[in-house]
Amino acid sequence: MLRVMTWNIRTGGRDGDGTDRRDRIVSVVTAQRPDVLALQELRGMDATLGGLAGRLGMTAHLARSCFGQPVAVLVRPPLRALRAGPVRRPFHHAAARVQVATGAGPLTVFSAHLSPYSGGRRRMEADWLAAALGRTGGELALLAGDLNTLEPTVDHTARLAGLATAYRRRHLRRDGRTVDTRAVARLLDAGLADLWPRSGGDEPGGLTVPTRHGGAEFAGMRLDYLLATPALADRVRVVRVVRDGDAETASDHYPVLAEVDLAAG
Repeated sequence: MLRVMTWNIRTGGRDGDGTDRRDRIVSVVTAQRPDVLALQELRGMDATLGGLAGRLGMTAHLARSCFGQPVAVLVRPPLRALRAGPVRRPFHHAAARVQVATGAGPLTVFSAHLSPYSGGRRRMEADWLAAALGRTGGELALLAGDLNTLEPTVDHTARLAGLATAYRRRHLRRDGRTVDTRAVARLLDAGLADLWPRSGGDEPGGLTVPTRHGGAEFAGMRLDYLLATPALADRVRVVRVVRDGDAETASDHYPVLAEVDLAAG
């Protein structure tokens, strides 16, 4: 069984006041032991991610950012990376792509972090990702990451009403009333399956922010997703949000973990 996890670790695991959360991050990842780990918000880790990956027993594939923060996909042996690189588009943050060998054929995993500020920008970034997924040439592909977008099938009116105006605007269209769910909707329209409904409902709504670490810009939201091609979705057995313990204070996002019926090839 292959374990895949996505996690926004917030500003490279360090806060502006000097607080270092990296030991807690390592603790959470070590406890969950994912085979593939998609990380976002790797500020200041362009040269140091290898050290973190070494502590985890994984190999890191980083995608640098022109405007925001890097992202990465980490792979644990015996998985083998067949190819790796960034999605070469001007994302606000970045998107990384790694293809690994499995017994059922190549699996392509994307780690992405969409713009936090503009729904229109997120929709454009989703289009770039949909196109990149379409070029994988295989049936097994997964998009993992912080998409900064509310899900299209839920009424978010009450949730957004409690946010400060500046943060509420991030999730509204230009009319100031309509909730902007276009980025996720675009990816679902491209044929990807949202894996959260396969969780069995043990975590109502699959909320991934905020944690006890904080997050004034959040109001009990699901912003972190695992979206899969149908062939991969059929192999998913477990999906859950990782809570409690160090996950409560290691970041302002909770990790999301899936178990997939695949083995290293």
